[in-house]
Amino acid sequence: MEYKSSIKPTLIIGGGISGITAAVELAEAGREVILVEQKPYLGGNVVKMNNYFPKLCPPGCGLEINFRRIRQNPRITYFPSSTISDISGSKGNFSVSMVTSALYVNDLCTACGKCTEVCPEERPDEFNYNFTKTKAIYLPHEMTFPMKFHIDDQYCKKEACNKCVEVCTNNAIDFAAQAESQVLEVSSIVIATGWRNYDARKLANLGYSSSENIVTNVEFERLLAAAGSGNGKLKRPSDEKEPKEIVFVQCAGSRDENHLPYCSAVCCSASLKHALTVQEKIPGCKVTIYYIDLRVTGRNEDFLKKVEENPNITLIKGKVGNVEKNSETENLIVEAENILEGKKIKHTADLVVLATGIVSNELPLNLLTTQDGFLSDDQQEGIHAISCSKKPMDVSSSVKEATAVALKAIQ
Repeated sequence: MEYKSSIKPTLIIGGGISGITAAVELAEAGREVILVEQKPYLGGNVVKMNNYFPKLCPPGCGLEINFRRIRQNPRITYFPSSTISDISGSKGNFSVSMVTSALYVNDLCTACGKCTEVCPEERPDEFNYNFTKTKAIYLPHEMTFPMKFHIDDQYCKKEACNKCVEVCTNNAIDFAAQAESQVLEVSSIVIATGWRNYDARKLANLGYSSSENIVTNVEFERLLAAAGSGNGKLKRPSDEKEPKEIVFVQCAGSRDENHLPYCSAVCCSASLKHALTVQEKIPGCKVTIYYIDLRVTGRNEDFLKKVEENPNITLIKGKVGNVEKNSETENLIVEAENILEGKKIKHTADLVVLATGIVSNELPLNLLTTQDGFLSDDQQEGIHAISCSKKPMDVSSSVKEATAVALKAIQ
């Protein structure tokens, strides 16, 4: 591809909040930027959240401003539905191989929605962690950027159906589209590939696979979200009933040599936030939080104070040993310990939320990693790992780090 400047652009791998922040900061400082994102939309994990620290803003708060900055800045070129397969060269002169998946819906799409009205095929909605379904041609979410529909290759019958093509007056759908490969010549690389949740299926004693009503903390975010599966109302997945008692299990797999030996830093604050949000949505709902240590700092200590003052929220220092489903009622039997009182507890809950830890997303590239699987600071000169690709951190810290690394990339 051709570049507007004599200085080669900076490549940013990952279009979450960190990658977006680095991109706009670099571009507004006068540098060309190429932003590559594996998903068909920008926004990463943040766009899935109900709200985030420190001001409890909904995702639209910060992301919409940044999307506008991207739209208005000609120095930023972005490639959704794309992956990086190889990096070679050195600082100031990297060659990067990129593959963009077949884009069956092109930029002529106006997101009118006529295609979904006629599409007969459905698919699990991974944006809502499969609590809901979409059509095979779908808008990933209400804030999708770029704002256009996407086709799921696995479920769409393409020419055998062709109904979406017939109703699209803009000629925005082309089933003949092919994947494209190209080589990018860049001066420096920022890796902002972010994080995913630890696989809760590995925590056999906590019963994640045995019940729809045992969810992870990120899944709970979508249950709470205004555009989530409950449309803003908190309902348990199995029967869509309003839960009357919820149990939060902290350090689900974290600080455990058999799973994740480290603390993921944000889980305690997130669960405190969730407990307070539950009280807003369902006043009087009983919430119990089992924890090893409550690790909150700075402004997040306000959450702890509010939780301690709420009569419907109970904090118990102790580990949950087992969670089982009552097959007759769909309720959950939680067995735990109360360390401070020296006794075992068994009680029933409608919903159990597992605070599973943060794991760095893997890249098929020859990059240096720490013993915990995160990217190391000691990369080849000109390659910078940032935010949750490097260690667990919250949104505020990620944005600060992305801004700082943008300065390094310029140098």
